[in-house]
Amino acid sequence: MRVRRRAAALAACLALPAWALSAPPPVRIDHHMHVHSPAIRAWLPRYCASPGRSSPCDPDFADPPPLDALIAAMDRAGVGHGLLMSTGYLAQSAFVQPPDPDAAALLRAANDDVVALARAHPGRFSAFVAVNPLAPQALPELRRWRGVEGVAGVKIHVTNSGLDLRDDAHLQALAAVFAEARRNGWALTIHLRTRAADYGAVDVANFIEQVLPQAGDVPVQIAHAAGWGGTDANTFEALGAFAGALAARPALGRNLYFDLAAVFGDQTPDEDAAKLAALIQRIGPAHFVAASDWPFALDLADYYGRVYPVLPLSPEAWRTIRTNTWMGRP
Repeated sequence: MRVRRRAAALAACLALPAWALSAPPPVRIDHHMHVHSPAIRAWLPRYCASPGRSSPCDPDFADPPPLDALIAAMDRAGVGHGLLMSTGYLAQSAFVQPPDPDAAALLRAANDDVVALARAHPGRFSAFVAVNPLAPQALPELRRWRGVEGVAGVKIHVTNSGLDLRDDAHLQALAAVFAEARRNGWALTIHLRTRAADYGAVDVANFIEQVLPQAGDVPVQIAHAAGWGGTDANTFEALGAFAGALAARPALGRNLYFDLAAVFGDQTPDEDAAKLAALIQRIGPAHFVAASDWPFALDLADYYGRVYPVLPLSPEAWRTIRTNTWMGRP
């Protein structure tokens, strides 16, 4: 009791909540990381200069440190395993106009590279290959990797792919990728947010009704807590729509998870942090997994040790999230 009182007093002096001073368990698995293949890295200047982009490329994303720097950052933070997401989807991004004639080959090379990295570090990394669901090569590319050791899933980036979750043809194409992943026995990580200014509940409803059932029993991880990083009204509306759907139909959440990659940080307003924490509690911390979006968070020890406690969750909720995973023991 005396220790808890001292912790509370120290927290008050530092203007921190008392729970922030408790020692949290290390993050077992970082569920969202990126390492560019040499082919994508060489091609990135064209992507970053494409007129379809609404903002410049983050310097750390455009020119990230090498893999050994990532491993060192994981070691310092005590992160045992990482899910490496191929960035091959950038080659077939809808932002790049006119489309690159070598886009399919670039995507394939990026997938080759991320799988090779995972296989070169067994037990440390698992690979997620990437596709653009609207590209004719999407399903053949997924079939190419069926049964290959080291491949844990597929990464889909709705924004870059130019998907419209209110277009029936686009929803059918996305559902076909989900079904193919299910046949491969893979998990899916999906950056669900579109570029629609009013992205939110309608898009989530269409995804739940027309796409999610195709995943069957494989895990589905919604990146960035259903946003695209950061907090805003669209993210809260989308995550709130998931909360409402799960409350009405709990079975939907059997294999559904949300990663917290780059969703909040030092600049997150207190009001937004409180809203996000409330939605996490409403959905249930067991549906959330730790993730960094590396290299956007280069210092993983700082990210997981200092930035994560910004979010006002109980120690019990944080223990659940930091140790939670859908993939079992890596």
